[in-house]
Amino acid sequence: MLNQPSKFIRRFFKLASVNVISNLMVPLAGLLDVMFLGHLTEIHHLAGVALATILFNYIYWTFGFLRMGTTGMVAQAIGRKDNQAVVLIGLQHGIIALLLGITIIILQQPLQILGFAILSAAPEVKKSGMEFYNALVWGAPATLINFVLIGWFLGQAKSSKVLLLSVIGNFTNVFLDYLFIVQFGWESRGAGLATAMSQYLMFIVGFGLFYQENSWQNIQAFKKKFFDLSALKTALIFNGEIIIRTFALISTMAIFTNLSSSLGTEVLAANTVLMQIVGLAAYFIDGLAFATESLAGISQGSGNTNYLKQLLKISLISSLIIGLTSATIFISAPEQLLGLLTNHAEIIYKLRVYVPWLLPVLGFGSIAYALDGYFLGLTQGHILRQAMLIATAIGFIPLAITAWYFRNSHLLWLSMSLFMAARTITLARHLPKTFSQ
Repeated sequence: MLNQPSKFIRRFFKLASVNVISNLMVPLAGLLDVMFLGHLTEIHHLAGVALATILFNYIYWTFGFLRMGTTGMVAQAIGRKDNQAVVLIGLQHGIIALLLGITIIILQQPLQILGFAILSAAPEVKKSGMEFYNALVWGAPATLINFVLIGWFLGQAKSSKVLLLSVIGNFTNVFLDYLFIVQFGWESRGAGLATAMSQYLMFIVGFGLFYQENSWQNIQAFKKKFFDLSALKTALIFNGEIIIRTFALISTMAIFTNLSSSLGTEVLAANTVLMQIVGLAAYFIDGLAFATESLAGISQGSGNTNYLKQLLKISLISSLIIGLTSATIFISAPEQLLGLLTNHAEIIYKLRVYVPWLLPVLGFGSIAYALDGYFLGLTQGHILRQAMLIATAIGFIPLAITAWYFRNSHLLWLSMSLFMAARTITLARHLPKTFSQ
């Protein structure tokens, strides 16, 4: 399957290009959310959505293993030519996602009370955040099942189907954002409702694609194997490592946003816009990381690890180019580009001051994202967990506390830069032993 270098390279960039297009639609839709909200008369709607997003990042991305774990495990099953395992992994993770989504809806009130009690912001910001939360939370089951569907298709290197789902979900989201926010005037509540509804449409289409490949009779045949303890144990151990890794990552982003909020609504809004740009570049780079993840898993599963070095080299160079180029574009023309996202002069001024921090954040971050994809494909969850915990505890938290103490947003951005650098260093030190396996 991966027996010729030229074919291998072409396959990587074919997968990566489709993944990049698919991934870019997510942050572009997010940027349009920011644009719609950022041009409202009151800026607290944008700040409120940013605040509520912290809570949803915890709720959803704590369960990011539903996507990441599915991709690596399915890719290795493809490499082994174990078609039964491919379907079984999708079904197991899909049922888990459904149960978790229903649990989130049942516990939505306690989660809201606890979450907004911890987060600090002005009363009007919290009010807008709660309206966004109350609408978006109903999309939880669809969102989590979509994680599994995307991971399942990515593991099989079927990026075209992931692209189709992304097109449907994000175009629907943007259309409904315009309808609910601009036309109906529903503000932050409209943004949450638009996202929830688009997730359900994406789920319907995704399940239809899954069903096309697996008839109901075929699915029924897996009932006895669904609770196979050995397979479940392997999945739970790997997914447990990913949960811890993701929780540490989201905690870092949450602390960053919450400390931005403590520095004032204007700083929170400015940092939110810049983090949207980081997210835009990250989704671009993740397109390469997903291709790396798929091919690394297939290579590992087939027992053919000869191309891992070549795969990693291509992935790292491509990711770094994208990261540095993205940062340079926004640094070179901050007012023109950032002015598209908000027309508030005071926010644009702060953006111009802080935008140079994109260079170190995206420079180190691009390498870290590529390495994440590589180790996810190899299902090396313990390495990912260890690296993220070290980066958070040593690279980020000490300087973030210092930034809060001195009320200095530049120190806060420096802490984010060191966090990305620490992720890169801690992951890179584990690379040599993966080549000797």
